[in-house]
Amino acid sequence: MRLSVPLQYAGDAIQLMEQVVALERAGLDAVWVAEAYGFDSPTLMGYLAARTERLLIGSAILPIYSRTPALIAQTAAGLDAVSGGRALLGLGASGPQVIEGWHGVRYDKPLGRTREVVDLCRRIWRREVITNDGLYPLPLPGGTGLGKPLKILTKPLRDSIPVYLASLGDKNVELTAEIADGWLPTLFLPEKASSVWGKALAAGQAKRTLTTPLDVVAGGLLAIGDDVAPLRELARPTIALYVGGMGARDRNFYNDLMRRYGYEAEARTIQDLYLAGRKDEAAAAVPAEFLELSSLIGPAGHVKERVEAYREAGVTMLNVNPVGPDPIGDVRTLREWLG
Repeated sequence: MRLSVPLQYAGDAIQLMEQVVALERAGLDAVWVAEAYGFDSPTLMGYLAARTERLLIGSAILPIYSRTPALIAQTAAGLDAVSGGRALLGLGASGPQVIEGWHGVRYDKPLGRTREVVDLCRRIWRREVITNDGLYPLPLPGGTGLGKPLKILTKPLRDSIPVYLASLGDKNVELTAEIADGWLPTLFLPEKASSVWGKALAAGQAKRTLTTPLDVVAGGLLAIGDDVAPLRELARPTIALYVGGMGARDRNFYNDLMRRYGYEAEARTIQDLYLAGRKDEAAAAVPAEFLELSSLIGPAGHVKERVEAYREAGVTMLNVNPVGPDPIGDVRTLREWLG
């Protein structure tokens, strides 16, 4: 099992990235760089490529709507070149509030667009001359008429960069298992994951043509020690934000997920409170069991049990956010346990 961390998008970017540099020396395998509607991730990923030596550097996520498929492919190829083949391309649909509210692009056909973007990226990296019929017609019809089929000008370092998809809904998870190199689920509870996503994953795997198994990236807050259990509380505001405020009342994928986990009343309460502006009360309404199952915080024996729970749930890359008093020591210890 590999070990990664998410780069937090709140705080001093340079300071956070320098912590990742230190974590690489402690045994970290990969870092995932978020974008949301803050700093763009490719700029930060380029910095990390220059400051690290062996760390895999992934986007988690680049929204498929905010860039053309060709630009996504070029960005991944550029990062792969400057990092010496360490790029991971994490893609996702994001949601209509960000895509339409921030980027000013219509949010439609997320499954079809995701499939087409992934296909075009892989064709571009293979240096094919690109034409396409579908949601992204190339060359563009109805323009000046001067567009012509092209292939990428530079030669990518690799002709197949690993593609990871962020997905939660059944159809999107099924698509992920079918076409992606890896899966980036959010708010992953290992004990409950199979009941929520098992059928979708199996349906996608049945259609999978890739010869490599699906890499599954999931985890949570990390702190190892006899007196660190209260640090689980740090997750409350983030979970409340996602479950309560990431999307409209009837279009919140994270709220739907909490309900599918069996916390229907709690999900409704968190959303009601959050949308009413009572964010602290929404955070307080997050179930303590949810905090425990979604984290790796506690004495060494407990954290080892959590690691095994993630492993048994099919996780192949443990993605942790170290929040204890000795984050580098905790990552080093976890690396030793993972082997």
